[in-house]
Amino acid sequence: FCSFGNGIKIHYSLQAMFTPEDLDLFAEKGIDVHTVEEQLASFKSGFPFLRILSSASVGNGILSLDEQQTQYYLDLWEGYLKDNHKVVKFVPASGAASRMFKDLFAFLSADYSEPQTDFEKKFFNSIEHFAFYSDLDEACLKNEGKSITDLIESGNYKAVVSNLLEAKGLNYGSLPKGLLKFHRYATNNRTAMEEHLTEGALYAASSDGEVNIHFTVSHEHLADFKALVAKKKADYERRYGVRYHISFSEQKPSTDTIAVDANNEPFRENGRPLFRPGGHGALIENDIDAEIIFVKNIDNVVPDRLKEPTVRFKKIIGGVLVSLQTEINRYITMLKSGKYTIDDLREMIQFLHKKLFVRNEETKHLEDAELALYLLRKLNRPIRVCGMVRNSGEPGGGPFIAYNQDGTTSLQILESSQIDMSNPDAKEQFESGTHFNPVDLVCAVRDNKGEKYDLPKYVDKNTGFISLKSKNGRELKALELPGLWNGAMSDWSTVFVEVPAETFNPVKTVNDLLRPQHQ
Repeated sequence: FCSFGNGIKIHYSLQAMFTPEDLDLFAEKGIDVHTVEEQLASFKSGFPFLRILSSASVGNGILSLDEQQTQYYLDLWEGYLKDNHKVVKFVPASGAASRMFKDLFAFLSADYSEPQTDFEKKFFNSIEHFAFYSDLDEACLKNEGKSITDLIESGNYKAVVSNLLEAKGLNYGSLPKGLLKFHRYATNNRTAMEEHLTEGALYAASSDGEVNIHFTVSHEHLADFKALVAKKKADYERRYGVRYHISFSEQKPSTDTIAVDANNEPFRENGRPLFRPGGHGALIENDIDAEIIFVKNIDNVVPDRLKEPTVRFKKIIGGVLVSLQTEINRYITMLKSGKYTIDDLREMIQFLHKKLFVRNEETKHLEDAELALYLLRKLNRPIRVCGMVRNSGEPGGGPFIAYNQDGTTSLQILESSQIDMSNPDAKEQFESGTHFNPVDLVCAVRDNKGEKYDLPKYVDKNTGFISLKSKNGRELKALELPGLWNGAMSDWSTVFVEVPAETFNPVKTVNDLLRPQHQ
């Protein structure tokens, strides 16, 4: 090791690998040198697969609620809102929409000029059904001197697409999904961001009409988001009789990860190490002032006529969370005070087993004091309730009961990349899964005293992901941090609740906006 005056110790190998200018770059981004060392080691060793006990299903890790339970949790959530707790609707919205238009970008660069593929034909045959149609028509008239209809009739299909995707027109190929018009209405068409404003008013408004919504955005689009809020906020406040508190944050530079070349050496651009955004798992570092946080992706929205199931089940999983938190806080208070009996400890063990599916065969050998410490460690942590949808071919991670590093088992959301598909048992468990994760979460992030949990302490760093990318034609390896609802919440108390498929309507391609759920 080599010691510096600021207390940082660096391996001699790293000292030789990085220049003083490199170290200045690390300091500028707020990245500790040890973090860089850990990331480089991860590239060389890879990430271990997670060991699965079983896939979660109804009766085995997933709650399926009857009407009586449903009404109980709905009432519980409504009562919680009346007490004016700080609830925030959190929407990761920084990703560019370029992947939505992959097929149209391919059409622009194709050696043919009229639609050939089924995707291209569907896009043009139904183009008037898109919410952005009027805006696109105006752009075409301005830039080409012709309407969309005239351009299509003259065979100039590519002009229509270039006005949709490129900066001279709507620039949709470079904007984030939140700023794209998704749905048509009689008087105005809405962006995805506006649909989240509506949702927030319908299930997250306090009794005095306060609605807190937080979007994470990329720096280059922050001004556009703020401008849209400034333009639309008052209209939605009047419509729903609420007051919005809308905030934004960006992924912190300190959560960027270093890229490497094929030899796992730092990838350099103009002599400087290249850092890349660490993926949505980096958002665990973004400080959100709330007691309860709803998490939902920007593109999973529907028009008003279809919102009822979404609103209903958001309230239901909110009620489940409130019920869990109340019970857990009662146990934590008992454990911290030392005022508990052996029967109380047995009750807590049963709660862990039956409600949280946390098991540890070693607990039967623990003395009472050791058992109490174990229970406190397992209960005194953030809580999440996750909606799970029955499999229907949609992509998404799945719910599993998995082994943890301390030998316990617990409920986890896993991606296929975290599972060893060469292991027949693991592959069978993955393929037998009945449900998938639609990113439908509600989280409690304060302890029984109302103090914020230090969320990065509950991340499993062994659940990152390495992917192959390219930069200016050169291949590189990129490291993604543990996903926000995967490894970043690995050590949270977790409950899965079955929710209907109607609550999951993602927009992965532009033609998804032609589905009945978005019309």
